[in-house]
Amino acid sequence: MKDKVPSSTKASPSRKQWVIENVISLGMALLIVFMIRSSIVEAFKIPSGSMIPTLLIGDHIFVNKFAYGFKIPFSDLVTDHPIYVLKRKPPERGDIVVFIYPKDESFYYIKRVIGVPGDTVELRNKVLYINQKMISRDLTDRSQSEKLFQSLDDPKYTSAHLDLFSEHLDQANHFILHDKTNYMSETYGPITVPQDSLFVMGDNRDFSNDSRFWGFVPMKNVKGKAMVIWLSFWVSFSESQFSFRPERIGTILH
Repeated sequence: MKDKVPSSTKASPSRKQWVIENVISLGMALLIVFMIRSSIVEAFKIPSGSMIPTLLIGDHIFVNKFAYGFKIPFSDLVTDHPIYVLKRKPPERGDIVVFIYPKDESFYYIKRVIGVPGDTVELRNKVLYINQKMISRDLTDRSQSEKLFQSLDDPKYTSAHLDLFSEHLDQANHFILHDKTNYMSETYGPITVPQDSLFVMGDNRDFSNDSRFWGFVPMKNVKGKAMVIWLSFWVSFSESQFSFRPERIGTILH
C-alpha cells in the first residue's frame, strides 16, 4: 500500500498561492490608489484660517490634479517638476490652487490666484487693481455677515472688526474679509508677475501669509485646483473644542 500524503502537505501549495494572489491584488489596488492620488485627485485638510470665509479650519477638500493637465504618475518624486503628457489651460485668476510653498517645499499652501504671468498687481487702500483696473467689490449686508461670523464661533470674527465683501475677479465672484483695524497690507505694489509664475492671496486678506510677503508661486509648484468640500470637522484637544459642520459637505469651491 502506498503511503498517504498528509493533508497539510496537500494544502500547502494552494495556501501559498492564495497568499501570493492576495498580496498581488492588494499591491495592485494600492498602486492604482497612489496613481490616482498622484495624477487625478487628492484629499487635503485646511489647517489655517487664511482662506476664511471660503474655507474654514477643518474643511477637508478634494483637489483636482487633472485640472491643468495629466502628469506621469510619481514623476514629481523623481524630478524637480511634474512631467505632463497632456497639458490643459494653466491656472486662471480666481482659481483656488494647492501648491508647494516656495520657501519650504515640505509644506503645501492653498490660496486664490490673483495674478497670472504678465499681470501687474497692486493694492490701494486694500482695493485690488490688476493691470491698472480696479477690481470691483460690494460690501455685504449686515445680516449676511453676522450669519457668517456666528457660524465661525470665534470672538475675533465680528462685524465690529471685519468687513465682508463680495469681490468680482473676472468670472469668479467670491467673498473676502478685511480687518478694519489692520493697515499693514493696505498698500502694495505695483508688481508684475513673471513668466511661469502666479501671484496668490488668501481670501482672509489681512490674515494671510501669501505672495505679498514671500513672492510668486512657480507654476511647477502647483499641485491642482480645489474642487469640493467633502467633510468639515475640527477638534482642538488643547482648547477642548469640537466642531462638525455637515452643512458644508458637498460645497463646490469657486
